[in-house]
Amino acid sequence: MCLGLPMTIVETDGISALCEFRGEQRRVSMLLLSNPPAGAKVLVFIDTAVRLLHEAEARLIGAAIDGLGAAINGEDCDRFFADLIDREPQLPEHLRLD
Repeated sequence: MCLGLPMTIVETDGISALCEFRGEQRRVSMLLLSNPPAGAKVLVFIDTAVRLLHEAEARLIGAAIDGLGAAINGEDCDRFFADLIDREPQLPEHLRLD
């Protein structure tokens, strides 16, 4: 499983950016993106920003990370996945026949 972090750009020089997630800061490569500004949310995987995130999507990813931690600790994790509870799985748009 690949796990990306929803980080906020604190400052950037276009090539790299100082990003933050829950108080942890790290310098990440910005070479895959076209210079997003400070304050933008990005999905970071192996110290590389791979795509921009909308605020709502960043919150959902953060909740999923919390849910994973709860599951690992043997706690109830349903509340972290409220967007998935009581609904059928959805195929991505490009795989749908309709």
